[in-house]
Amino acid sequence: MYSNLEELAGHPVFYYFGEISKIPRGSSNEKAISDYLVRFAQQRNLEVIQDEALNVIMKKPATAGYESSPTVIIQGHMDMVCEKNKDTVHDFENDPLQLRIIGDMLYATDTTLGADNGIAVAYALALLDANDIPHPPLEIVITTEEETTMNGALAVDADHFKGKILINIDSEEDGKLLVSSAGGVRVEQTLPIRWEDALDDQVVYRVSIKGLSGGHSGISIDKERGNSNKLLGRFLRDLITEFSCFIQNIQGGLKGNAIPREAEATVFIHPNDVHKIEEKITEWNEIFQTELQSSDPGVSISFEQTASISSQVFSKDTMHKAISSLLLIPHGVQGMSMGIKGLVESSTNLGVVTTTDSEVIFVSEIRSSVKSVKSYMVTQAKTIAEILGCGITVDSDYPEWPYNPNSKVKQLFEEAYKEKYGTEMEVIAVHAGIECGVFIEKIPGLDAVSIGPDMFHVHTPEEHVSIPSTINNWEYFLYTLKKMKEFY
Repeated sequence: MYSNLEELAGHPVFYYFGEISKIPRGSSNEKAISDYLVRFAQQRNLEVIQDEALNVIMKKPATAGYESSPTVIIQGHMDMVCEKNKDTVHDFENDPLQLRIIGDMLYATDTTLGADNGIAVAYALALLDANDIPHPPLEIVITTEEETTMNGALAVDADHFKGKILINIDSEEDGKLLVSSAGGVRVEQTLPIRWEDALDDQVVYRVSIKGLSGGHSGISIDKERGNSNKLLGRFLRDLITEFSCFIQNIQGGLKGNAIPREAEATVFIHPNDVHKIEEKITEWNEIFQTELQSSDPGVSISFEQTASISSQVFSKDTMHKAISSLLLIPHGVQGMSMGIKGLVESSTNLGVVTTTDSEVIFVSEIRSSVKSVKSYMVTQAKTIAEILGCGITVDSDYPEWPYNPNSKVKQLFEEAYKEKYGTEMEVIAVHAGIECGVFIEKIPGLDAVSIGPDMFHVHTPEEHVSIPSTINNWEYFLYTLKKMKEFY
């Protein structure tokens, strides 16, 4: 369909996606993209609000004939997950994304693409820039920090809005209408480190887990993909059981809402044990490759000598508690919905492990579509931390989005889809955090749906979006806006 980026930029959605891809916009680094949106609105004489959280609200009056139609809130988020492979040279704080086309898919080069949720921003800008698209009064809100804390949506002032209809564009499956999502919370367990001097006769090695598929910790949690932090914990437990060794550092994963693909530990061992440990590495490679042959065929564990950053290592007590944390902190599906077949109800992801000068930090993302179950899982995390003598912080709590069987906007989107395509639209719920739940809590009576094009491997360097699906979803979106005059 499109053979090069210049040709693709002829479509308004991809033109603006290309423009925002030049602007670094990782979570908590949104000032530049937020200011860009403000300038965009000002240059078109649109009403615009930029709040302290850097959320941007842009308002556009109805086109002729739609003045009496109800105001529609269109919503997405400006931040993206910044993931790359360890050997990729890319500065997410300063460098633009390097887009590329493969077949009918759009990728970045060895980094996440940011289609989640740059597509929503591109839809919004293309809509606001057009003068030939019929639509009701629009209130477009683009939020910050969705990928980390949802603090942007949580900080939005509901008094800025008149609309009672919300169209969220943060879904990832074309032809499917999202009407419900899970709530979530971030849990950080901190283990104080007691340091001691390493033995003089030990050598330093790095144990590394690589080659995992990763993925979104909500959308992909049911794929049973390997978690590098959990795999590392299993190996380290076996290592310290059979050999006299010490640990200096544990690192794994980059984002709490991404299933970690890589992890490593720096270990001090006796030179006489190197050969036997290399044999054990071979055994664990076979174990992991057998267990994960379908989900993560590229998984590997390696063992290589390295330089030491210091002669200090974890005390035995700290080492045992760190490994116990890796083993005991839950990961994966915790429960399936009994009401919607195939839907994950509750899960947790041990997404990030880091070592500082004073503590080992374990970050988990807990999700559930049932508030009481989410609370139970937090209690479980607190209990594990208490048993291991760790501190714990719970934050970034956001609400679930309950299913509304009487939703009028759901009915509108279903009717529009059947009219346009001659077939029924699939209505779905998702095990991921969608900002609709936050806005529904803030604006009484708000009626919401979420749509989006086909995206693949989000939150990983293999993230890509279907070009035909993006265009199809855009046209369906505009068709539904046009239909609002007769529906309401």
